[in-house]
Amino acid sequence: MTKLNRSIERGISVLEAVHTCGRIPLGALATRTGLPKPTVLRICKTLEQRRWLFRQSSDGCYQLGSAFPQEAGMPNRVDKLVAVGKGEILKLSNDTGLASDLAAGISDGRVEIVDTSRVYKVHAIYPDAVGFRPSPILSALGSAYLFAMAGAQRVKALQELVGQLSREETKALPQLEKILSDIGARGYAIRSPGHWGRAVDYGALPAAIAVPIIAGGEPVGSVNLVWNANNRCLETVVKDHLAQLQATAQTIGKTYTDQS
Repeated sequence: MTKLNRSIERGISVLEAVHTCGRIPLGALATRTGLPKPTVLRICKTLEQRRWLFRQSSDGCYQLGSAFPQEAGMPNRVDKLVAVGKGEILKLSNDTGLASDLAAGISDGRVEIVDTSRVYKVHAIYPDAVGFRPSPILSALGSAYLFAMAGAQRVKALQELVGQLSREETKALPQLEKILSDIGARGYAIRSPGHWGRAVDYGALPAAIAVPIIAGGEPVGSVNLVWNANNRCLETVVKDHLAQLQATAQTIGKTYTDQS
């Protein structure tokens, strides 16, 4: 009888547990598989390198990665942005004391949040932001990305977006030219006052500033600083932390380009 490969069996058991749970921390993964934590950690690190697993920066939970064989896996370019950006947004968050979201350009001029450093007990804002698609007009992440698109590319994206916009976004559409002009003048995008992101907000209203991530002369996403609007004013955050946010975007863009 052919002897089975124990390492492969363990790896499969880890993948099965993550697939079943959707998102799961290391300790729970060890309990569910019956394997020691150090063993599970080594398996997860290996699977992360293969992009079969992805580890959330905010809470350390594991979920299936973009290279895992499934019909709806994220594109490689998105996974690549996470790989080069996850450490940078954690560093930015630690340096500023504010949360940071990493968003990747997907299609139709939109971005999707692909990683975050949000921790509710620390930042007092809703943490489960990964997978959310911010408004291309009213959010800091979305408008920063839209601003960075070339003129013809932006026009095409807006044509595709028109039929998908919410009532709030449609109402703000006539102001888009001014919104984009203000981003160019300031050097950063802001979350429109009073705008709620629906699924990713509860409690106090968040505020945010964002800048695009440019790689090879093209926008590939955007990165923000986001905070409880009751705790700090916009002007103070800009004065104290805009340069760090811009430097983070530049570092991510350069690393992304270098690894192309």
